[in-house]
Amino acid sequence: MLISKSALNYLYSSTEIPVRQASHKLSTSTKGKGLYNITREIKLWVTQQKFSTGLLTIFVPHTSASIIIQENADPDVLHDLTIFFQQLVPEDGANYLHCSEGPDDMPAHIRSALTQTQISIPVNSGSLSLGTWQDIYLFEHRIQPHTRKMHLHLIGE
Repeated sequence: MLISKSALNYLYSSTEIPVRQASHKLSTSTKGKGLYNITREIKLWVTQQKFSTGLLTIFVPHTSASIIIQENADPDVLHDLTIFFQQLVPEDGANYLHCSEGPDDMPAHIRSALTQTQISIPVNSGSLSLGTWQDIYLFEHRIQPHTRKMHLHLIGE
């Protein structure tokens, strides 16, 4: 495979330090619908990689769970988000054809589509560049407990 000189220049900084990559799989057990703070585990893994700068991508390979960055100071924010999504996407089943896994099945897919299954966070000075009041949450949209997987990918130096 040939790599152009401009592509090589992109891959190396002015000090000739090659770009590094690291990946990890993280699992979280949920107890049903809700927001689960996963910041601590992710920060720990990022710190262990010893990157000074980079970009962390977190991907949730599920169609009924998602990932969001949200306020960590006032628990009412998480409660209000949960209530908002319950009202926005009701589980009454009246408007959904897809219900093979129960009445919360299609609403969970819709809630996941309205949020995100992937986010990217800059890493500076070896730490995630989250705001003072920000944390990372797995947003479980199903009533039953699940084990949710997340793929972490860090690129930088």
